[in-house]
Amino acid sequence: MAVVKQFYRVTRANAVVKVVREHYLRDDICCGLCGCKFCPDGCVSIDPTDVGPPLSSIVGNSHLIMLDTGLVLQEMDVLEDDVFKNVVVCQTSVDEVKKRSSPSYKRLRLLLANRDRRFCLFYNEFNMHTYVKRQKHELPNERADRAILRAMEWYANHLTANGFPIDIVLLSNDVENVRKALEMGLLAFSLRDYVSRMENCADLLERMAVERTCIGGRPGNTKFSEYLSLSELKIGLSNGSFRQGTFMVSRENYLEANVYLTSSQTEEKIFVQGLLNCNRAINNDVVVVEVLPEDEWSCPASVLRLQEFEKDEGDEVNEEEDRRLRLDVARSKGEVVPTGRVVGILQRNWRPVCAMLQPGLVTNTRHLAVPADKRIPWIRIETRQAERLLDQRIVVVIDSWPSDSRYPLGHFVRLLGPVGDRDTENEVLLLEHEVPHHEFGENILACLPKMPWVITASDLKEREDLRHLVICSIDPPGCTDIDDALHCVSLPNGHFEVGVHIADVSHFVTPGTAMDKEAAERGTTVYLVDRRIDMLPELLSSDLCSLRASQDRFAFSVIWELDKNANTLSVRFCKSIIRSRAALTYMEAQARIDDRRATDQLSISLRNLNMLAKKLKKKRKENGALTLASLEIRFNLDSESHDPIDVMAKQMLDTNSLVEEFMLLANTTVAERLLAEFPDVALLRRHPLPPAARFEPLVKAAAKRGFDIVTDQGGKALADSLDRAVLKDQPYFNTMLRIMATRCMTTAVYFCTGTLEKSHYFHFGLAAEVYTHFTSPIRRYADLMVHRLLAAILNPDRRTASGMPDKMQIDELCQNLNHRHRMAQYAGRASILLNTHLFFKSRVEDLPGYVLFLRRNAIQVLIPKYGLEAPILVNQRDAQVIFNFDAAKETLTVGNVVLQMFDSVTVRLSIDESDAQHNRLKLQLVEPNIPGFSVSPLLDLTEDDTPSIRSPPPAMVY
Repeated sequence: MAVVKQFYRVTRANAVVKVVREHYLRDDICCGLCGCKFCPDGCVSIDPTDVGPPLSSIVGNSHLIMLDTGLVLQEMDVLEDDVFKNVVVCQTSVDEVKKRSSPSYKRLRLLLANRDRRFCLFYNEFNMHTYVKRQKHELPNERADRAILRAMEWYANHLTANGFPIDIVLLSNDVENVRKALEMGLLAFSLRDYVSRMENCADLLERMAVERTCIGGRPGNTKFSEYLSLSELKIGLSNGSFRQGTFMVSRENYLEANVYLTSSQTEEKIFVQGLLNCNRAINNDVVVVEVLPEDEWSCPASVLRLQEFEKDEGDEVNEEEDRRLRLDVARSKGEVVPTGRVVGILQRNWRPVCAMLQPGLVTNTRHLAVPADKRIPWIRIETRQAERLLDQRIVVVIDSWPSDSRYPLGHFVRLLGPVGDRDTENEVLLLEHEVPHHEFGENILACLPKMPWVITASDLKEREDLRHLVICSIDPPGCTDIDDALHCVSLPNGHFEVGVHIADVSHFVTPGTAMDKEAAERGTTVYLVDRRIDMLPELLSSDLCSLRASQDRFAFSVIWELDKNANTLSVRFCKSIIRSRAALTYMEAQARIDDRRATDQLSISLRNLNMLAKKLKKKRKENGALTLASLEIRFNLDSESHDPIDVMAKQMLDTNSLVEEFMLLANTTVAERLLAEFPDVALLRRHPLPPAARFEPLVKAAAKRGFDIVTDQGGKALADSLDRAVLKDQPYFNTMLRIMATRCMTTAVYFCTGTLEKSHYFHFGLAAEVYTHFTSPIRRYADLMVHRLLAAILNPDRRTASGMPDKMQIDELCQNLNHRHRMAQYAGRASILLNTHLFFKSRVEDLPGYVLFLRRNAIQVLIPKYGLEAPILVNQRDAQVIFNFDAAKETLTVGNVVLQMFDSVTVRLSIDESDAQHNRLKLQLVEPNIPGFSVSPLLDLTEDDTPSIRSPPPAMVY
C-alpha cells in the first residue's frame, strides 16, 4: 500500500517548490517481541517473558517503556543508565532526533545496537496499522506526537492479543502528551514522576533535564530579548535583513564574539559585543543576527577579559550593567566593524561540558558550574552532592536558557575525578575536544586478521616485490606506528630512483566493516604528551601495518625517476611488499649523513635523499611556499609516574626536512593523479587564501619596526617580505613575525573536488595547485580513502566490487575529518599545557620572554623555552601601579618604562595553588624593573655565595 506525501520547501535561491513522494506501507513490520503470534520473524529485541518486575513502583505490573521524541532529545543522560531496559523507540522519534541533534542521534543508535540493553526500534512509519497522515493545518511536531500515541495504542492492543502479561508505559516530559495518552486509556507518566518512584533514584533525578521551577529564579524579570519565531527568522533571512552564521566567542574576551556567515564564500563576519547583544548564544551555535545601524557599530575592546577572573554577579543583568561590562572605549570611525545582535538560534551546540562546581549562595542546593572551556558561560545547576563534588571535575549539560536568567540552566551528569589528577585532566581534555577514546568493541576486533598472520602466495601475485631495495624509515624516538619509508638508488644515466613506501592499511581495513566505520568516525590518531589515542586497533597500528625493520610488510609505493636537480622525469604507483633495513630516528639518520666515513648503501642513500630534498625545498620556496613558525617542545617523562621531568624545544635537523619534502612530493603527485582520473570525487586538501583583514595585525606590527609585509601579491611576495624582516639586535624578531603570520592563516581543509570550483583547490601555504594526504593511513582516515581511490585507478575492475563513494558521501566524510583533525590539534596543545602545569607544580623559574601583544589590562608574553604564552594582568581594580595604554601606538607606559610589541622581558613562571579549584600558570614581570609592580630576580647571592630562592609575592594568574 502506498500513500502520497507532499510538502513545500524553500530552495537556496529562495524559491518555493512543491515536493511529492510516495510512501509505502506494509502489514509485515515486526514488533520486535520474541514469541509474537502475529508478526513475521524479524529483528527481535525484547523477550516479553523476561521483562522482570516493575522498574518503578508507580506502575503496578511488569511493563515495556515507550519514549516520545522530546524525552529522547532531553534525557539521554538518564536513558543511558543501565537500569533502563525493554524500551520501544518509534521510527518517528529516531527520524526527528536525527534531524535535530546529531550527538543525541549517535547516542541513541548505540543504545539500539546494544543487545544487552534491549532497546527496540519500531518502524511505525512503515506499518499500515500505525501510520498517521498529517492533517490540514497540523504542525509537524503535532503530527509526530499523534503518531507516537497511535503506535503506543497499537502496542498495548498487540500485547493483549498475544496474551503477554505485561503493560506498556509512555514516558514523556510533555504534559499534553501524557494527558492525551491517559484519555485514550493508556499508561503514561512524566519521567520525573516515574524515576522518583524508583529505588535509589537520587542520582538519576540529578541527571534529569532541569525544569525552571526546579532551579528557582524570578520569572517576569526579563533581561534578554526574546528570540523571534522561526517564520520571522526565515522572512528576515530571505529579504536580507538578517544574516545566518556560526557564533564564535573570542578567546580573549568572553563578552565578544564573531558570527561567521554561512552564505559567504569569503570569511565575512559580524561582530557581536556584550551580554545582551549575544543574547544567550553559546560558542558554535548556528544563529541569526540583525546588523545594527552603522552609527551603532563597534570594534573589539583592547581588553583581556576571562570569565575565570569574574565574580558571580547573581542572576541580575540589565542594560546599564551590560554597558559597564563592555567598557566605554573611545573608538574612531575607521576602527569600527559591522556589528549586530543575535535575534534567534537555529541550532544549539549544547554538548556535555566538563566543569568544576562553585558553591551557590542562594540555597544549599543551587550552584554554579564553571566550564573548563572559558568561552562557555557558567551554568546554574541544582545538586545535593555539593560537598562531594567540590574540588572535582564533573560533566554537566545545559537544558535551557530562559530570557530572565543571567546563566543557562543545566544538570549534573557524572563525576570525572579530582582536579589536578593526571588521569582526570586527560579525560577532561579528551571530552572537551570530542576525541573518541573508548576501547575498541568486540565487533571491531573481530575484523582483525587471525594471528599468526602470514603472507600468502596470492598476496605476492598482486604486488611488486621490492624487498631487495635498501629501504628505511625515519621517525621520532619511540615511534611504533611507522607509516612511511624511503629508498634512493643511483641509476646508470646519472639520475635517481626514489621511492616513498606507505603502509598499505587498505589491505586490512575493508570498506563498510565495523572497523572501517569506527576509523571513519575517529578520523585521526590523537597524540597527547603521555599517550596516543589510536584510530585503528594496536595490532594494525603498531604491528601488521607498521613498517617495522627487518619484517615483510605490505606497502603502497610511489616511485619516481628524478634528475640531479630533483626534477620529476617519470612516476609510477604500485602495491608492493617491502622489508625495511632500518627504523631510524631523525638523529640516527642525521648521524649517518654527517659521517662521511660511512659508505654503506643505506648511508649513501640517505645522503642522496638529503641532497635531493634540499633542491625540492628550494624549488618550493621559489614557487611561493611559506616558511612559518610555531613553538614545539618535547617533554621527558618519568618512566613510572609519567610526570614530566624535563622539557626542551624540539630540535629540527636536515632529516626532518628530508622526510617532509618527500612526503609533500608524494602527496602532490598522488593528488594530480586522483584529479585527472576522478575530477568529481577526488578527496583533496586545500588551504584557502587568507582574507586581507587577517593580516592586519602582522602588517601593523612589522611596520612599527620599519618593515613592509606584502600580503596582497601572493605567497612568494609574503615569503620574501618575511625573509627581509630581520633585526640584528633582536634575533627572535623574525621568528615572532612568522608565529604571527601562522596565526593569520586560515585552516587547511579536506574537500571533495565535485563540490567546489577548481579555482578553490589551491593550497596557499604550500603553493601547490592540488594537494592531498596519502602518506599517513595508519593515523589519518583521509589517507586511507585516498589509497582506495588510487587503488581503483590502478585496478579499474575493483571500482564496482568495492563500491565507489559518491560526491555527497565524500563531502560528508570531509566535514567529519576536518572537525576531528582540528579537535586533535587542540587536544595536543591542551596536553602540552597540562604537562606544563604538572612540570611547574613544585617549581619557580625566571625566564626570558617577548611581548607578543598588549591590551589595556594585559601584557601577553611568549616564553620560547616552554612553547607557551600567558598574560601579565595590569590595571586591575586594586592596582597600585597604573599603566597608560596607547591604542594607536599599541604601547603600555608607566613612568619612564614603555612596553611595546616584540620587547624582550624577563618573567617569573610558577603555579598558583592558593585556590584548589583554579590552579593556574602565574606570570610576573621581573625585567624591566617597574617599582611596585615588578618582582626581584629569584637568584640572589647570600654572603657565602650560595643561591637562595625567595617566595614570589601574590600576582594575577593565568
